[in-house]
Amino acid sequence: NKGFVGVSYSKLSDDFKSMWDIDWDNILILKYEMSEDILKMKPSKEKTVLEDKEFQDFGHRTFDIVDFLRKNDFEADLIHPLDDTVSLRSIAMQSNECVITRNNMCMFKEGINLGLFMIKTSIKNLPYKKENDMLWVEDFCSTCGVCIDRCPENAFDEDGKVKRKVCTAHKEGCSKCVLLCPFFKRGYDKVKKRYDRKNAR
Repeated sequence: NKGFVGVSYSKLSDDFKSMWDIDWDNILILKYEMSEDILKMKPSKEKTVLEDKEFQDFGHRTFDIVDFLRKNDFEADLIHPLDDTVSLRSIAMQSNECVITRNNMCMFKEGINLGLFMIKTSIKNLPYKKENDMLWVEDFCSTCGVCIDRCPENAFDEDGKVKRKVCTAHKEGCSKCVLLCPFFKRGYDKVKKRYDRKNAR
């Protein structure tokens, strides 16, 4: 598995393809867990360098998978992670296996501290999921707000949306909102059990 913690699959709808002006639709989403040691470092240039090295390492591993698929007569191409001609987060949402949390992270059940790489491929019989059973997270997040209350940069507006120009996650590697998040501290399954118990009363 080359160190990846999971794989999801997106089948892009015709409306989505039309909106983004693309002609491909079968997507492999490879997920890797960001190093906890790096996440827990204080924001700094050094931290962003280490995050980038980890990102590049998994990028190389993704290219190995692309090469493997091509050698087995499948079409396969990496969707560039920094390509702004298509929304990678929207592609992830089409997998029906993730949600966007209050702190603007794309969270899968494997974790909130995930990096993603995506491969468009000619493989058609992928095990696509038809319904998203993680939508309860939006309700949970709306009543939590720890990421908003304890953000060191006050990077949320009055509606609880991240102010990208204020957030220092990309410039300095701040990951405070991830470290404070119940999904990071306890994991998806434990938070879900607690949520279900609370709402069963």
